[in-house]
Amino acid sequence: MAGHSKWANIQHRKGRQDKLRSKLFSKLAKEITVAAKMGDPDPEKNPRLRLAVKEAKSNSCPKDVIDRAIKKSQGGDAENYDEIRYEGYGPGGIAVIVEAMTDNRNRTASTVRSTFTKNGGNLGETGSVAFMFDRMGEIVYPASVADADTVMMAAIEAGAEDVQSDEDNHVIYCADTDLAEVSGALEPALGESISTKLIWKPNMTTEVDAEGLTKLMKLLDTLEDDDDVQRVTANFEASDAVMAAFSES
Repeated sequence: MAGHSKWANIQHRKGRQDKLRSKLFSKLAKEITVAAKMGDPDPEKNPRLRLAVKEAKSNSCPKDVIDRAIKKSQGGDAENYDEIRYEGYGPGGIAVIVEAMTDNRNRTASTVRSTFTKNGGNLGETGSVAFMFDRMGEIVYPASVADADTVMMAAIEAGAEDVQSDEDNHVIYCADTDLAEVSGALEPALGESISTKLIWKPNMTTEVDAEGLTKLMKLLDTLEDDDDVQRVTANFEASDAVMAAFSES
């Protein structure tokens, strides 16, 4: 697994998850509010909201936080968020996509640009790196749910495009427009997934060494820490030796 998935594993190894939990809940709630405001507040009638609620639950987001986010969308004082994608290059020429939701475009653009500059990167124009990624749906199950062949068959029958299995997880990929349908079709065979979301999947990657990974992670972490940023994806590849060295640093 390259890019964001491997980065998520690094975060876990570095023990950042507890620190990030409250911030994560806030970002999940924002996605729920936006999805509910754009469509029906009933998840069963709103595919985007249904996926947002499912992703929140898979991250152990409390039910009252989810309910409050949906209720907030129906109030007259609900904020209006713009969804913006920023693209640029990090240290070592690594392509980075930043997805944001903001009520102040100028503030977010200034912060993102400054973060790239201060961390050895540069913000590019929209479309400058998107060609190195494919917009796809990603559904993750624990390895314990079934063997690789069983998951592969279930995924094919559900309409998925690809499956990558390792000792930890089964990661199922599908067309972005098919995510809700494929996810629903998998549940009778495999149950609830760990994660179901839209991602930018790298179609080409760049190898980084230990020094490069340290610099890149500083950029990605700083971007992720911004309240306006929902998700950050990078197309880096790191060997097991580099990963191990970084985890011990």
